[in-house]
Amino acid sequence: MVGFLPGRMDAREDNRVDGKLNQPQEESSALVRLRAALPQLGPSEGRVVQAILDNLTTIAETSTAELARLAKCSPATVIRACQNVGFRGYQHLRIELAKGPLESGPSGGHVLDEVYREASEAIEVSQQLLSQESFDRAVDALIAADRILVSASGFSLPPTQDTVIRLIALGLTVLSPADVFTQQFAARQMRKGDVVLAVSYSGANTHTVRTAASAKQDGATVIALTSFAQSPITKAADISLVTGPVGRSNDIDPHLSRVSHSLVLYALYRGVLRKRRGSLDRFSEMGEVIADALSDDLDA
Repeated sequence: MVGFLPGRMDAREDNRVDGKLNQPQEESSALVRLRAALPQLGPSEGRVVQAILDNLTTIAETSTAELARLAKCSPATVIRACQNVGFRGYQHLRIELAKGPLESGPSGGHVLDEVYREASEAIEVSQQLLSQESFDRAVDALIAADRILVSASGFSLPPTQDTVIRLIALGLTVLSPADVFTQQFAARQMRKGDVVLAVSYSGANTHTVRTAASAKQDGATVIALTSFAQSPITKAADISLVTGPVGRSNDIDPHLSRVSHSLVLYALYRGVLRKRRGSLDRFSEMGEVIADALSDDLDA
């Protein structure tokens, strides 16, 4: 299984130095750094970071001991988690958080400003986490596939629909049943040379995980797009594209993660288009289909 590699991977180097996450100095905010690091941490340190994200409005008054109680760990673990994320310690982290806007509640500004700011942060987090190496392998797998099965449900289903259309327009053979049971039926028909593109925000959607695992068992290559590195879908995948969790922890609509997932899916299409030069003529033919579907008759 190919896991995600943190960072933008321009230098193809490990993202840890002396056991610490080697976060760039030009990070836009401590909040972005925390969210980007969360999927890479172990259980105890992950609980520390999650407790900070869940209590942003009160973290300035929260002591090391109090945070340790919230995270169900020792004060030493709190300090170690902060250091591994790239801060000198918990006090340094609190100072850095105080420099920027917090996001645990309504900003008091216009909702448009709030939504665009959150979307911008979601994009930055996913760009830092995504592995270009894994992405390139996913593009190559899609190009070489005999058949592609797209598996998703619930909130993860809408972003896949545009991708299905684009890949079909490039001449690829794509199956995309909306029904979760039909997806599982189709997965059992997948063989070596086929690819399953499984999209799940949590990475724990039972139906999507079963579809991926079933197809992999029969020899298909599984590409997983998810927000969490340590999730069941990544264990069933050959290639994992992880964008990181964003948004408030109590938000039942992971719309910010869909922003990141939509960009990754579009980038996959662009990657296939760039490498599949012979499909350009076919793509222009698809443009003619769309043009023919548009009426010039205003009374139609």
